[in-house]
Amino acid sequence: MNLAGFLLLLLTAVCMAVANVLMKTGIAQAGGFAPNISAALSLLRQPAFVGGFLLTGIAALMWFRILSTQKLSTCYPLFVSLTYSLITIGAFYFLHEKISTQKLVGLVIIIAGITTVARG
Repeated sequence: MNLAGFLLLLLTAVCMAVANVLMKTGIAQAGGFAPNISAALSLLRQPAFVGGFLLTGIAALMWFRILSTQKLSTCYPLFVSLTYSLITIGAFYFLHEKISTQKLVGLVIIIAGITTVARG
């Protein structure tokens, strides 16, 4: 994977992480979610949810570009692990979720894996 591909992948992962934090915030502000029209309309009135939803679409377009130019066996593991790590960090800082020692150790292992895969 070249530097441009990695940077696009990183930007895509950041967009997905921000999108998930925004959607989680919007769902909480709407009072939760149930699979019905009323709940869906309630979510559409939440700017955080709408912003996260739109950002997911933008990230999908960037992901399509990555798929067209990079090896799937390299980019997908990097994307998933980066997104997981960034969402966990975002949930800690912005949603005030707790990170256990076990989860922290797992994140360190994931980051070591990201480094290994990115170099391979």
